[in-house]
Formats: sequence, C-alpha cells, structure tokens
Amino acid sequence: MSGSALSNQTGAAIGSLAFDTITPAGVVAVRQWIAGLVLPVATRPRLREFTSAQRRLVLALALVLPVINLALYSAIDRIGLGLAVTLEFLGPLAVALIGARRRIDLACAVLAAAGVAVLMRPQPSTDYLGMGLALLAAACWACYILLNHALSRSLPGGQGTACACGISGVLFLPIGVGVLVTHPPTVAALGFAVTAGVLSSAVPFLCDALALGRVPAPLFAIFMSLNPVLAATAGLLLLGQHLDVWQWASIAAIVTANTTTVLTPPRTAH
Repeated sequence: MSGSALSNQTGAAIGSLAFDTITPAGVVAVRQWIAGLVLPVATRPRLREFTSAQRRLVLALALVLPVINLALYSAIDRIGLGLAVTLEFLGPLAVALIGARRRIDLACAVLAAAGVAVLMRPQPSTDYLGMGLALLAAACWACYILLNHALSRSLPGGQGTACACGISGVLFLPIGVGVLVTHPPTVAALGFAVTAGVLSSAVPFLCDALALGRVPAPLFAIFMSLNPVLAATAGLLLLGQHLDVWQWASIAAIVTANTTTVLTPPRTAH
C-alpha cells in the first residue's frame, strides 16, 4: 500500500510535465492504454469464467477509472498536485466514515470539513473549477475503493482490476486519439506520459488489487493518508509547487481526521 502511494504520486508529478504539450486528457489516455496493456498481461484474467455479478463490477470499475484520472489530472493542471490530491483524498475518508456512529467520527468529519473550508476559502487566485474537478475525483476514488475491494475478494490476483483497465483503455481510445492528433506529442512529453502510465496506473492498480484482497477497505484508507503528504512533497520537489502554512495545515487536518477515525477502535458492549 505504501509503495502504491509513492509510485502514484511520483507518476502524477512526472505526468504533469506533459500537460502543456498533450493536455491532461492526453496524459490520461496514455495512462489508460499502459494500464490496459500491462495489467491483463501480468494477471492473465480468465474472463470467460467470470460470473454475471463479477462482470458487472468489472464494467462499473472500467467506467470509473477514466473519470477519476481525467478529473484528477485536470484538477492538478489548475490547482497543483498537492491541493488536488488532498481534496481527492476526501473519497477514502468518506469510505472510512461510512456507517460511523461514534462521537470521534463526528469530530473527525468536522476536522476534515474545516480543512476543506480553509483550502476552498475565497481568494483572488481561488480556482473553483479545479477544486470541483478534484471533488469529482474524490467521489470516483471512493467508488474505486469499494468496487476494487469487492472484486479483489471474489477474483484473486487482480484479475478484475486488469479487465477493468483493459476495457477502460478501449473506451478511452477515441478520446485519446483525438487529443493526440490535435496536440502532437513530443518525444519528451510522450516519455513523461508513459512513465506516468507505469507509475500511476499499472503499478498502483496491481498493488491496490493485491492489497485490497488482504485487508479491509477502511484499513486501506489509512495508508491512503500518505497520498496528500506525498503529493504535496512531490509537487514541491519535482514541480516547484509551494504551499503556504494554511494549506499544509489543511492537509494535516484531513490526514489526521482519516487516520483517527479508522485507528480508533469501536466501543464494545458489556
């Protein structure tokens, strides 16, 4: 899970270097194609043996994947890597809070909401469209965790995720081709996009599928707490994107809220 987070954010930072040449949609297209080629070869799913329920889950995940990536990369292009991933992280937090009834969970939800309010406070440079795209990615990430968890429990070795990536790559083919025709890629931009595809799609998707077959979805959300911190760090070191004190504090608040709500054991009846 830790390797997935580190690979994902490093790949996102590298992929953003190609935005000016092939746009975020072009980078997402290459990501989807890389994942769609690599993961089926690595896992060799036996699609004919899937049940109808498993196929429906695969199709649902295939529809979620391009939306989450396109929304996130478009948000990164507008508001930066650290802020985009922090807002996207509300998806795993929502998964952790589903069904919560404890006071500590309510307190964590309030803390996370305060962090989001600070991030989205009106300023001359506030980009609400970018923030809205990041929140759309958050909703899709919550769906991704729940769908991948269900698939990983019934299909070992990441077979379901691999099939979903293959279908997603095919669905994104006309969009990607159209973008790359209108925005011809340079060798450098194509290299950045391919690297992002390997580091942010192929490696994390396979790691996530294997991890979610072994751990509960809420526990998975704890380790996803690494993503906003790693994203902000990658944005600083690789892209020169600086955050102010309030933005770092907001990231810390959202990460703390998620970690606390999952690590705090529920009270047992006596």
